[in-house]
Amino acid sequence: MRAHAAERLPADSTLLRNWKRWEAGSSKPDGFYKALIAKTFGTVTAAFFPPAAPRDAEAEVIAATGMETVEILARLRSSDVSDATLQALRITADRLCCEYPYMSAEQLRIEGRSWLRRITTLLERRLTLAQHREVLSLAGWVALLIGCVEYDLGLRRIAEGTRKAALTLGEEAGDAAVTGWAYELRAWYALTQGDYLGVVAAAEAGEAITTGSSAAVQLAGQKAKAWARLGDRRQVEKTLDRGRTLLESLPYPENTDHHFVVDPAKFDFYAMDCYRLAGEDRLAKMYAGQVIRSSTAPDGTERKPMRIAEARLTLGVVAARAGDLEAAVTHGRRALHGERKSLPSMLMCSRELATLLRERYPKEPAATSYLDEVRALTTAQAR
Repeated sequence: MRAHAAERLPADSTLLRNWKRWEAGSSKPDGFYKALIAKTFGTVTAAFFPPAAPRDAEAEVIAATGMETVEILARLRSSDVSDATLQALRITADRLCCEYPYMSAEQLRIEGRSWLRRITTLLERRLTLAQHREVLSLAGWVALLIGCVEYDLGLRRIAEGTRKAALTLGEEAGDAAVTGWAYELRAWYALTQGDYLGVVAAAEAGEAITTGSSAAVQLAGQKAKAWARLGDRRQVEKTLDRGRTLLESLPYPENTDHHFVVDPAKFDFYAMDCYRLAGEDRLAKMYAGQVIRSSTAPDGTERKPMRIAEARLTLGVVAARAGDLEAAVTHGRRALHGERKSLPSMLMCSRELATLLRERYPKEPAATSYLDEVRALTTAQAR
């Protein structure tokens, strides 16, 4: 073995001890030693260590024993994972998705990655076909959530890799909802990076897969935002109407806190963004006020802080256009100083207000101070 090894091996006593265990069958060599043993005897690994028989071959062996068909099928449907375990994972995945609006992005990423490892470990166990698909779907939902918080943190490259993994999981599970939301993430990434035609392309690809679902509503919203930034008012109205009609046809969601559920109030959020960009200040202000009200609990707690932040930036833009610099800067700063924020979305909207202040109030100290804060946030994201 030493003569055929490409790297240094342990002491003779250790090798001898391992060899005796392998011969006795009490343990198996790993991949490195399997290849080395085969090379030592002048053959290939699969000749000494043939792979395990596939499940179909096992089924043929079982059939050859003379068992009844019902018994054979019962064994094929057997599983090492209980329904209670899967139910616990469903509850956990839902809980994580509901914590997106207020849990810190860093903490949610850590917890999400930890649970994703636990979920994918189940794929190594014996599962029924239905269980296998559900585990893939659950992994897909958690991966989507992780992709969101990674992008919130400004980790663009990593977030895109996570999004692609979620897309693959959705496709393998045959889960159109997971796949559709993976395209929605792509549209969101493109929107905040200024790739507006990329938003339209991602939205149309996702809509073709997930027609008639909440993901399709969200895709329509992202596409409307892109058309607004491209200056196509006709397409904005057309896309908003299509999304509004689809949302109207869907049943009211059981859990409006779930991040991957489009609650009716969210459509006001889409419209607010579009009308702000279109210069429709009266409508933008009206929708911003509605977004803040619907995103705030009766006790004043901000249930949807990131929506509220963008609504405040909208109010800041409207105030700046109306000549009220003090109100514009106040709204802008309140948005920037929120504890839970999505950096890419926040910067996209903050730059709109910053550009307006720079053009209209270039020498005002309050405007200059706000611009400095936006630059500092931009620098933080670049790091």
